[in-house]
Amino acid sequence: MTDSIDALRARVNAFVEERDWAQFHSPKNLAMAMIVEAAEVVEHFQWMTESDSRQLHAETKDKVGQELADTFVYLMRIAEVCGIDLIAATNAKIALNAQKYPADKCKGSNAKYTEYQ
Repeated sequence: MTDSIDALRARVNAFVEERDWAQFHSPKNLAMAMIVEAAEVVEHFQWMTESDSRQLHAETKDKVGQELADTFVYLMRIAEVCGIDLIAATNAKIALNAQKYPADKCKGSNAKYTEYQ
């Protein structure tokens, strides 16, 4: 079982190395592949109501999970190829978003930060 980001990253990297696929993994190719997989996630929700999208049947949930996993693998590969620490980048982005979206100004609102700054 791979239950940490580092272990999962190592497993994905080993999978790629065993197949000699790194030669195909340019940032451009990986970004394109990731967006295709993200579109496949969207496809499962395309004609659902808001309510239906919150209560997935087991089979649909499994399929969405597979597409999310594909998207996540490509995200990890882009970060690997570009030398980006996803944990550090995410923590930095959350800190930036906390400044752009202070809880006292945006709580319960979906407005863009430019609407209240």
